Amino acid sequence: MRALKTALVALSALASVSGPGMAADAKRPQLSRSSSEVACLAEAIYFEAGGTGAKGEAAVAHVVVNRAQNRKFPNSVCGVVGDGCQFSYKCDGRSDALADAKRRGHAIEVAQAVLSGSPDITNGALFFHSAQAKPGWFKSRPRVGVIGGNVFYR
Repeated sequence: MRALKTALVALSALASVSGPGMAADAKRPQLSRSSSEVACLAEAIYFEAGGTGAKGEAAVAHVVVNRAQNRKFPNSVCGVVGDGCQFSYKCDGRSDALADAKRRGHAIEVAQAVLSGSPDITNGALFFHSAQAKPGWFKSRPRVGVIGGNVFYR
């Protein structure tokens, strides 16, 4: 937990110089921090960002939150995470159980920090993919940068 807090403080400094996120009129009010929203966000972190480090995990979590706050996506974290096959693990045919207790606990800590308002180092990103992937849609989106082995876009 201490390492996570240290990483989030460092992320705060980085976010303060990265500029504004999405336009205010495209955002919804603050999201719920209910246990179900934390669980849904932790699941996305666990499967989509596991092994990418604190910055990579927070960045993926912020994409989910940014989508939930954008009118073009479902209006809750659980709605975004469960929206079709937007996240590859939802449609890969494997179990979605968060089996590794240590990773699960860390994912929950990151989810709680992001839902509590930790700074968005993605500068409003709504999309990401592995740096190794070369999806065709990336050319049409403004690129934010690479964080934790993933490429982020607005």
